[in-house]
Amino acid sequence: MRDRLQGIQTRSVPQIARLNVIERRMTRFLSEPPSVRTAAGVIVTATTVVVVAGGVLIRLLDHGEYSDIWVGMWWAMQTVTTVGYGDVTPQNLSGRIIAAFVMLWGIAFLAVTTAAITSTFVARATKERDLAHAADEDDAEVRIEAHLKGIDQRLDRLETMLSNRSVGE
Repeated sequence: MRDRLQGIQTRSVPQIARLNVIERRMTRFLSEPPSVRTAAGVIVTATTVVVVAGGVLIRLLDHGEYSDIWVGMWWAMQTVTTVGYGDVTPQNLSGRIIAAFVMLWGIAFLAVTTAAITSTFVARATKERDLAHAADEDDAEVRIEAHLKGIDQRLDRLETMLSNRSVGE
């Protein structure tokens, strides 16, 4: 009996460790703003899962129209990318429900991809504008300092002239 309990305990430790790793990664992903690269990786992974799962499910649930899994994946790929050739279409209600999910995922995929690309352009333009603004401020500061130095020199000359006059009187 004790051997069986030890076997159960040693088996559950790696499972708990795996869950902790997944939990840590998810916590880090959700707490830190993802980079464009990370977001793209998540989008591509999720889309791949949707294509594979959609292809398998459409084959299983609408097997009259989809002769094998590869035809199902072909359909899922053209649906998720919103190409939609129409060479195969779901006929059963269950297939149409899967199709609706894959279509909505495809629309979300395009929207998120477009948003990620746009945010990259906006961030780059903002950074360039901020750098140009900082350079303009630096130039203005240099000009002001030069002007103040000139005023300072003129005041020094005036003070020297005034002190020379008072000595001469």
